[in-house]
Amino acid sequence: MATYDGIFEALGLEDWCGSSASSAPMSMSDLVAQSSGDGGGEQQVSLWDTPFPSLDALNDACAAMPQSRDVTKGLEQGFLSIKDSLKVVLDPVTQPLSWMLDGALYGMLATPWWIVIPALLLVVWLVSRSAALVTFVGVSLAGLAFIDQYDYAMQTLSIIFVCAFLCVLIGVPIGILMSRSDSMRRMTTPVLDMLQTLPPFVYLIPLIFLFSVTESKLFGIAIILYAIVPVIRLTDLGIRLVDKDVIEAADAFGMSQRQKLFGVQIPLALPTIMAGVNQTIMMSLAMVVIASLVSAPGLGVLVLRGIRNLELGVGLVAGLGIVLLAVILDRVTKAALQRINSVQQH
Repeated sequence: MATYDGIFEALGLEDWCGSSASSAPMSMSDLVAQSSGDGGGEQQVSLWDTPFPSLDALNDACAAMPQSRDVTKGLEQGFLSIKDSLKVVLDPVTQPLSWMLDGALYGMLATPWWIVIPALLLVVWLVSRSAALVTFVGVSLAGLAFIDQYDYAMQTLSIIFVCAFLCVLIGVPIGILMSRSDSMRRMTTPVLDMLQTLPPFVYLIPLIFLFSVTESKLFGIAIILYAIVPVIRLTDLGIRLVDKDVIEAADAFGMSQRQKLFGVQIPLALPTIMAGVNQTIMMSLAMVVIASLVSAPGLGVLVLRGIRNLELGVGLVAGLGIVLLAVILDRVTKAALQRINSVQQH
């Protein structure tokens, strides 16, 4: 006798319970129990071991009750039923992302190293004006090239550049709209909370069904969704924290809303926005490694190879390369933030 048989008997639902059975596939534990002959005999359950009245526990007493596998199967069938319609809408919208990623990857790898590395060092100098940082970046890139990880590192940087740029391009306007409208903030905050709390692997599950693993936009969309949250939140926060007295002074001078935004609020909020950009870049790097599971190129491929083939050295060296890239990106963005702060203070 199942634990909750008495509930359905008291409600007079014996006929309904026996009229149908779940259509969900049998779980492995049920198959093992059935094959071993353990599923035939019913045991009396003590009060201490009484299971929670979950779907599976109620299904043991009443076969007409759905099981948890029915819920997951229904969710899967519902997603697959709208997959083709989603692809019709999403394919043309996201195709430029594939072109940008493919173009960046090709351009970075097709350009000789003696052009790419000096160009990167020039960018670092223009952003930071720090000879020590330029030297550190140069030594780090040379070290990665010396151990034959240059191509993988450039692939990782290419993906980060494209995805972080799009995160800023999309996220900053959304953050501005949130700062100017409380209703927009109320609508956007739950979405941002969901994106920020979802485990990284969960982003990949629906995208695998929507796009081919040969398409760059598969991992590009996952990276953008995962990394865009900090720049949106900190843009909103930075603009809202602008001193009210400064806003009143701008109003006294007769500034329009557009002039206040670009002449007062954004410049004063720029340090906070740059902190969001820094976090977005770091999260992009983290997601690039995970996205190697769905064909994203770069150092993550070597990490995955080390895990799959139990190649300890390959995995550790690739991990060191990722650490170096993370330190480079973090130091460069923080140096840019310090320059902005120093300029504003003077």
